[in-house]
Amino acid sequence: MFKIESFSLGPLQTNAYLLIAENSSDAIVIDPGMNPGALVRRIQSLNLNVEAILLTHAHFDHMGGLEEVRTLCNCPVYLHDLEAEWLTNAKLNGSANWSQVTPPITAEPAEYALDEGQQLKLIGHTFTVYHTPGHSPGSVSFLCGKDLFAGDVLFRMGVGRTDLTGGSERQLIDSIRTKLYRLADDVTVYPGHGPKTTIGAEKSSNPYVPA
Repeated sequence: MFKIESFSLGPLQTNAYLLIAENSSDAIVIDPGMNPGALVRRIQSLNLNVEAILLTHAHFDHMGGLEEVRTLCNCPVYLHDLEAEWLTNAKLNGSANWSQVTPPITAEPAEYALDEGQQLKLIGHTFTVYHTPGHSPGSVSFLCGKDLFAGDVLFRMGVGRTDLTGGSERQLIDSIRTKLYRLADDVTVYPGHGPKTTIGAEKSSNPYVPA
């Protein structure tokens, strides 16, 4: 499959993921958060060919390092169309409202739009896109084999907040129950914050969304 490296970036300790193909220098980045120095140094030290940057959503803590990584790697960015304007608008991506954490953050628009059921052929594997709104309107999760990159939808014993722009508790619960909980119990969940978990563990123990 591929190697998964995790980096806890920025003041909100956002998980950025670097996926590196076996026996190859090909890689992708998921959610290059704020202060991406550790991620950038790893890409440079391995001389990786980063094929794409995938965004689970466009909140500032998940795209704060986007331009630095995109410029370094000269690669395209994928984001759901419902948040297409968020990269260029600090109020929408939330950075304008968190002055105690960061100055306003903006980035150039994404090159490609994501949608439900889309299949991305990257680093020799297929990543299936699940539109999982609730934390934000354009939140997506990426599934490849038994690995799910869920952004801020589903956490270990928790779920994403729904009180930000475009958030909806009803949508979040629906996304988790009708899409993520229908995956196999042994699928590993790599969330946007905190430690990894499994679908089975959350179905049996998550206090916010019981199966």
